[in-house]
Amino acid sequence: MDDVLGYDGKRVVVTGAASGMGEQTARLLVELGAEVIALDIKPVSMPVARAIEMTLLEAASIEQAAASIDGIIDSVFSCAGLPGAPFTEIETATANFIGARHLVEQLVGRMPPGSSIGCIASSAGVGWQQELEATAEFLAVEGFDAQVRYLEEHPEAMPIGGYRFSKVVMNQWVANAAVDYGPHGIRVNCLNPGPTASAMMPAFHANAGKDIVDGSLGIIMRYSDPVEQAWPLVCLNSPRFSYVTGESLWADGGFLGALTVGRHPGMQGLAL
Repeated sequence: MDDVLGYDGKRVVVTGAASGMGEQTARLLVELGAEVIALDIKPVSMPVARAIEMTLLEAASIEQAAASIDGIIDSVFSCAGLPGAPFTEIETATANFIGARHLVEQLVGRMPPGSSIGCIASSAGVGWQQELEATAEFLAVEGFDAQVRYLEEHPEAMPIGGYRFSKVVMNQWVANAAVDYGPHGIRVNCLNPGPTASAMMPAFHANAGKDIVDGSLGIIMRYSDPVEQAWPLVCLNSPRFSYVTGESLWADGGFLGALTVGRHPGMQGLAL
């Protein structure tokens, strides 16, 4: 594949690389010539340069994985996550945001100017701009253990559950991190996928109901394939997007646009 996106010879880290969007992201990056370091709790089948077993539910596991990666890192692709039940609300928020944030914070010191961070959130984060005040106290907490403890002590912080909470705060954190890391030449962006035919979709159907998930489809009116989410994320982190940071890109089949202008058919609840 021609390296039009500038990844040939770049060193990248991909979490959640064993399946779904993370797996497809890792595959594209390998094909584009990047040295891919894949992190997941499950075995990684992609022919990556190195695969590291790690869980985002444990600070020690994250720190050990990060410490085992030597040298510079040009891009981080944060693709791992949990769908909610059968995991608890706190476990879901921990994997989807607290652990993901902790890993980035372990790696960012080795990222040179011109590097990039891309995080997968979800269209479940719709409306995050209106919830800044409600989540400000949590986002101000520093450290993995302290953030988990905060959620344990403040269950009211997640009124609609750990999954949506994690996607709201991921969008908010990305906007803040872009400001913090910008002076160091590091870009930070966020992808908000619509319903996607990944291995987690049966859990979304069980947790929210298929009618609610289907109500979150955009005007394209079908579920996306994981590779249709991997491409936008790969583009966002590409050196060719060097002037793009602090953005939330909605790869949702037109859901947000239709909702914004009041033309979304049959919206029944929150997006997934």
